[in-house]
Amino acid sequence: MNPAPSLLDLARTRTVLFDGAMGTELMARGLTPGAPPELWNVDRPEAVREVHAAYFEAGADVVSTNSFGATPLKLGAQGLEARAFELNLAAARLARQAAPPGRFVAGSLGPTGRFLPPQGQATEDELAAAYAEQARALAAGGVDIFLIETQYDLREALAAVRGIRSVSTLPVFAAMTFGAFRRGYFTLMGDEAGRSAAALADAGADVIGANCTLASEQMAGCVRALRAGTARPVIAQANAGQPVVRPDGTVGYPLTVEEYVRFVPEIVAAGAAFVGGCCGTTPAHIRAMARILRGEAGS
Repeated sequence: MNPAPSLLDLARTRTVLFDGAMGTELMARGLTPGAPPELWNVDRPEAVREVHAAYFEAGADVVSTNSFGATPLKLGAQGLEARAFELNLAAARLARQAAPPGRFVAGSLGPTGRFLPPQGQATEDELAAAYAEQARALAAGGVDIFLIETQYDLREALAAVRGIRSVSTLPVFAAMTFGAFRRGYFTLMGDEAGRSAAALADAGADVIGANCTLASEQMAGCVRALRAGTARPVIAQANAGQPVVRPDGTVGYPLTVEEYVRFVPEIVAAGAAFVGGCCGTTPAHIRAMARILRGEAGS
């Protein structure tokens, strides 16, 4: 019997579809805005598993664990640093339990919330150690890959790759968040997309990408900029537009499903081997993306 293909193998045959937002889906199920969503991995596991199952049912090949803010450094802002291993392990297990045969789980690792000099006092070794601790727990829970997400400082993204590589040989996806400017695509810290892609590839990331900040209509240009810096596969997960604060204080995203997915073929044509959604996207967005990608594959 042939072994099951890896996620990287699958991407050599067709475009791979990731899931959409987790936080807004949990808020729709009662999560208080500002509360650590990772606590629901142990307090409300059925709700987290339900979100994963909804994305798989919509057609996602991969879901990301509910662990975006679960480095011990980030959890420390809520006094939860001692529970980092527990919460990450639970996050991975819940996603694994929801995954049908042949589907995949990405261990999500977001920013630590700490700044490197001159903006802050964190060290790159401190950040790498935090990501290593998170990665150990996610690997123990059964993730297939690691997904470093929403990085706005290349130095932190590189520390994340280094920390993960110190404890695991699983594939590493590294996605940064870029703004669109007249002179190109840059992070908050001024890191340009192509140069960032080259540096992350040199550090050992298997897949390079962009998520958050950009709307779907802007993402194809960013993919092209990333492709200019590396031959590694690219992942792109756009927002459903820019966040809008409603009169009741909640946050919404303006793009409809139809408006959002209109640009998916362009993102794929620009060179994205992996696509998915970020803030404001739902299982409905992923279902519509799956229809487009199946059409692309001729199925």
